[in-house]
Amino acid sequence: MTLRARLTAAFLAVVLGPVLLGAIFVGIAVSAVSQQRAKERLESGAQNVEAALAVTCQRLRLAAETTALVTADGDQPDAAQRAVQRGLARAVEVSGADGIVLTTAGVLPPKPWADCAAPAHAPFAAIAASVDVLDPSSRRIGRAYAVEPVDATLLAWLTDASGVRVDSLATDQTESESVRVAAKLDRDATGTTPGGLLVRRLEPRPDQPLTLALSVPEPDTGGLYAVLVAVVACAGVVAVSVAWWLARSTTHPLTELAQAVERVADGDLSARVPVRSQDEVGRLGQTFNRMTREMQGYVQALTASRDQLRGQLGVLGDTLAGTHDLDRILQVILQTATAATGAQSGVVLMVDPASGELRGQVAEGLAGFDVADLRLQLGDGLLGTVAASGEPRRGRVDRDGPVLAPVEPRCITYVAVPIAAPGVGPTTGLEPQSDLPPAARGVLALYDRHGFDEFDDADLITLRTFAGQAAVAVDNVRVHEEAQRLSLTDPLTGLSNYRYLRESLRREVERASRFGRSLAALALDLDRFKEVNDTYGHAAGDAVLAEFARRLRAEIREVDFAFRQGGEEFVVLLPETDAAGAAVLAERLGAAVRRSPVLVVSSTPGQPPRRIPVTVSIGIAVFPIHGATGAAVLEAADDALYAAKAAGRDTYKIAPDVVVAVPLPGALPGALPGALPGALPGAQESFTGAQGPAKASTEVTPGAPKAAQPPRQSRGG
Repeated sequence: MTLRARLTAAFLAVVLGPVLLGAIFVGIAVSAVSQQRAKERLESGAQNVEAALAVTCQRLRLAAETTALVTADGDQPDAAQRAVQRGLARAVEVSGADGIVLTTAGVLPPKPWADCAAPAHAPFAAIAASVDVLDPSSRRIGRAYAVEPVDATLLAWLTDASGVRVDSLATDQTESESVRVAAKLDRDATGTTPGGLLVRRLEPRPDQPLTLALSVPEPDTGGLYAVLVAVVACAGVVAVSVAWWLARSTTHPLTELAQAVERVADGDLSARVPVRSQDEVGRLGQTFNRMTREMQGYVQALTASRDQLRGQLGVLGDTLAGTHDLDRILQVILQTATAATGAQSGVVLMVDPASGELRGQVAEGLAGFDVADLRLQLGDGLLGTVAASGEPRRGRVDRDGPVLAPVEPRCITYVAVPIAAPGVGPTTGLEPQSDLPPAARGVLALYDRHGFDEFDDADLITLRTFAGQAAVAVDNVRVHEEAQRLSLTDPLTGLSNYRYLRESLRREVERASRFGRSLAALALDLDRFKEVNDTYGHAAGDAVLAEFARRLRAEIREVDFAFRQGGEEFVVLLPETDAAGAAVLAERLGAAVRRSPVLVVSSTPGQPPRRIPVTVSIGIAVFPIHGATGAAVLEAADDALYAAKAAGRDTYKIAPDVVVAVPLPGALPGALPGALPGALPGAQESFTGAQGPAKASTEVTPGAPKAAQPPRQSRGG
């Protein structure tokens, strides 16, 4: 027997045998299940019919009792008529003790009637419930009957209620096939009609006084058998054709292909298979030829990538040493990682500290993919899972999972490692594993290695090394940024320091001068702060300064600037604000500080918290009204602050107007600053502080000696 014949026979034996056995089993099982379900349907229908007739008998009994009760009071016609009108019975009859009919309501069917309380095996035209009519002395004076005709209406209602067809054996037995068959059945037996109906006889019992025939269509399995035979026949034809075709298309070039494979196994990557057709085996030969060509190219690419990796490592070292640009550093790390592992593409995502989600930082080799749109919640997709678990992963998406999130790059193979915080968890792959996953700051992922190979453990170790370098780079950049921030921020209050005050004052003065706007400066000093330090200690003084800074930030706008100049002295810059607006803020700020004392928790155990009352004095100056430069405006505000201190503290003063020559865009020759927008007529007068109206500070003439002021070193007093 030829190889083709053996392949065909084996395929038919494997395919047709289970198909035949399955068809036989399905035919037998479906027939049995169909019969069983039909019988279960009859059984359920019988229970529903009995329940429906029991309800009918209860309704008739209620109608009879209601009629008997009212009749005993002498209202016979109305009692019977009301029972019919309320739908309790279709007809009502009241007879006397001698059997004479006293009154009726509705259309009475002919007697005899089936009694709900005493069912009997006889044909009845109606079912009835009856009760005695008693006089007040409990003497029987008659009987009341509530009647329900056994007609098409009742049978249709029972059919709807039970889900099976219901016929009464009291009707003509020649009318229905199911009635004729049920008449021949034993008590509660089941039979089949020639027309394909499954019939059950239901015998009378209490609250079910009728002999009924229940029927459902018998399941038709003839069509099913025909379909099964047709399916088996079609499967046989298809199996024979496919077996012959597969055997024919497989046996031609196998010898040549095997010889070529042996040559490749011996290291000859130039081996090729002659392709004589375009069928499956022909495509296999084409694939083999393409594979050998790609293997040759892959070997060459490995040689080139080794040299490229050396250059990339040099660039990486130069980048880490020469820049704090995080995106540039991550881009170089990603490029070096793809070159070292032979990956086609890759991405780097970092955890956003504000939202807690992963955001795309840089990408490599993903044409048409916008890395800025890559945002993932921790635990979503491949990258979110790696970041949430802190465990690296590699493999194939279709085999190892997980399911990629909709926004993730599409890939076949992948390797992804978390970017852990320095000193937490392994970063080079050589340290011992810990039981707890590292705290991930981001994810470094590579996709689809060249040559269609999967990433191996060596690639995973390499990528973890680069992830460790990325973690160190991220930490260095953040430390650098934090150092820059701290160089401009007061560590105690969180406000900007004096260094940033000088830079901001110069910038805002230039902007106000360029656009012809005003700039208000507030000099603030906590009153008697030295006494706070002497009385409560420096720790309490620090707490007062921190709380004052918090209240200050709560009162100013987002566009305003707050600074700690030194000690208990603060400065606030209000862009595009005149003296009136600055006075409003000073009034509000003084009230906010004065309103509630600062609560300071004692460091001594058992000591209750101390409440320290605090007030602030404020000096106000406006550019360009009170100075042509930032330093002059700040000095004018400082002088106004001294005036506020001299006026009794816990108030504010506005610096007096001075003649300042400030060239502004659009200003008329010889125009004075007092006529500019933002200048206040009589700005040398003080606004009302917390202790009532204060006197205006003395105007200072350039070159003239200033009036006596409190010494600067005692301004906190």
